[in-house]
Amino acid sequence: MSGVATWRDYQEEAAKFFRKIGLSAETDVRLHGVRTFHDVDVVVRSHHLGFETLWLVECKQWNSPITKLHVLALREIVSDVGADRGIILAESGFQSGALEAARLTNVRTTSLAELRISASDDIGRARLRELQDRISSCRERYFSLGKEFRIEQGLRREVLMHYGYSGDEVLRAARHAVNSALTGSAPDQFEAILMMGRPKLFASTTNPIEVADFVDNIISDLEKKLDAAESALEG
Repeated sequence: MSGVATWRDYQEEAAKFFRKIGLSAETDVRLHGVRTFHDVDVVVRSHHLGFETLWLVECKQWNSPITKLHVLALREIVSDVGADRGIILAESGFQSGALEAARLTNVRTTSLAELRISASDDIGRARLRELQDRISSCRERYFSLGKEFRIEQGLRREVLMHYGYSGDEVLRAARHAVNSALTGSAPDQFEAILMMGRPKLFASTTNPIEVADFVDNIISDLEKKLDAAESALEG
């Protein structure tokens, strides 16, 4: 793996990756199984809705493909410890026997590079689903305010004006960007024309992470404006 010189470096990079996506990760952990103790490179834990998930990660910073024996060994450890999943990380690839031994089991054979790509997509989609809720909340808040008050607070343009901020346009642009990214469809050309004069409101990509960053930015800005408007209304 480029930039990772030793097995221990590789192990630390793996742990950092799992922490980055919100999981708990410890290196060099000794676990007590039913039959014996096991030394595991990286132990990953997550807690959700009162349930704990346990993953055992073996890091193979080798120059040759991983063999079937290593997959079988991890399967035994996963079973003995009662873990939910085992993962073997190796940038050097896996022999066909290793891939077959892992097929239809709770042991995954992959590389840190591949894991970063697949997880990035999953994380992006999760962020997009959260943003859908924020968009809906902003829409409800926006239209609960009177038109004249929205104009007064800089949330929308004057009638017949073609420049200035528009919360409605922000909401439509955000919703369109999220839907395009979740479905993997190209941004609609009509939307591109509509937003042409306001490039900050048009996402030209469907990459989940990039779209999530784009939408988070414009929705955060709208949320601040709504906070200020609601404070003015209460005052």
